[in-house]
Amino acid sequence: MVPTDPETIIMTTRRALIALSAAAVTCAATLLMAADTTTVTIDGFAFSPKKIVVKAGSAVTFVNRDGAPHTATATNGAFDTGNLGKGSEKTVTFDTPGTYGYICSYHPSMKGTVVVE
Repeated sequence: MVPTDPETIIMTTRRALIALSAAAVTCAATLLMAADTTTVTIDGFAFSPKKIVVKAGSAVTFVNRDGAPHTATATNGAFDTGNLGKGSEKTVTFDTPGTYGYICSYHPSMKGTVVVE
């Protein structure tokens, strides 16, 4: 049944606007969080970019585009993506400021750095 009295229409409209506003805020927050994710691609037996600088609380997604398996393993033990087969990815969140060197545990000549500010 569709309301016809003005007071009910106004209340229904207000509730709908409040729900839409809440949804808009949630979407905006999600987009802002997504903006704090950096991607490092593994291709040609190299990390690209080799060095990144991110803010504390940011996430870094490691994506393997090579046919060979790789890892992104911190040299200080702070993180390890584990095995990443072709097309696989793993996201690591960096909460603590510092410099994190990492290698591929299968191919130690592959090196990269994450600087967390």
